[in-house]
Amino acid sequence: MTFPSPTVVVLGEALMDCIAQPDGRLLPLMGGSPYNLARAVARMGAPTAYLPPFSQDTFGQQLKTQAATDQVRALSPDSTCPTSLAVVTLTHGQPSYGFYREGVADRDTDASSLLQRLSQLAPGVLHTGSLMLLPPEHEKTLEVVRAAKRLGWVISVDVNLRPAMARDLPAYRQAVMEAVAWADWVKASDEDLHTLGFGDVTLATANTLRQQFARPANQRVAFTFGAQGAYLWAHGQHAHAPAPHVEVADTVGAGDTFWGCCLADWTTQPAHPTEDAGATIQQTLHRAMRAAAINCARSGCQPPTRAELTAAA
Repeated sequence: MTFPSPTVVVLGEALMDCIAQPDGRLLPLMGGSPYNLARAVARMGAPTAYLPPFSQDTFGQQLKTQAATDQVRALSPDSTCPTSLAVVTLTHGQPSYGFYREGVADRDTDASSLLQRLSQLAPGVLHTGSLMLLPPEHEKTLEVVRAAKRLGWVISVDVNLRPAMARDLPAYRQAVMEAVAWADWVKASDEDLHTLGFGDVTLATANTLRQQFARPANQRVAFTFGAQGAYLWAHGQHAHAPAPHVEVADTVGAGDTFWGCCLADWTTQPAHPTEDAGATIQQTLHRAMRAAAINCARSGCQPPTRAELTAAA
């Protein structure tokens, strides 16, 4: 399969979400926040690549095949390590996670190898976050981020905290905010903001929260508030809107789809004049929320294609 040169490269976990069923069985579905985002971006039409290795095992090859089907290019050779697993319990459609992350394929690499592959590409957007910011993994991630930024890459971070995985939650918070300080574009959910210690986390207070949360490097900031809606800030302008009404199957991958749609918009559309910035932000926000709503109407992470999103409009 021939892939175009990627404009978005994703560094993060690709795993199998093992969804707990009422009868006690586990239903394996492809997932991992960065992997979900890669698929969402590619389905929106932006050339996309996945940087870490996939496993040679059955799950890893399923993940790799699905990525290729969605036009996500694999940049690293396959690993002999197993695929990471997450056991997911859904309560009223909301997921909670338990992770199995030791000795797994997407961690079977080092910063120098990742940077060597990035250096062979024209600089675009490097996206990371989620479990890649969990200490001590964050050290390798930040080494890649710092070097990539020097090479001219735009850095995207989705905070996507997993506090249940942290042995030292304050150290985890510090690692996340260090990554945010390097990000050009950054997204956080209301749950992320609560875990990071911010108070009064609502859609109505989003602009105040952004002023407290954002770091000087941040050029674009998004906050998601579940059913309340979402907030987007860029070019000195901001917009917020309630979530579209949808019959929710579950919310797995909703935030990944939202942010993936934003990245696709920003990397595939021409730059807009400054005077159109407010309207452009509003348009991107509504497209991203509509994409997330379509995903929520489906079981598991199934981001819409650009054609599906256009039809839904």
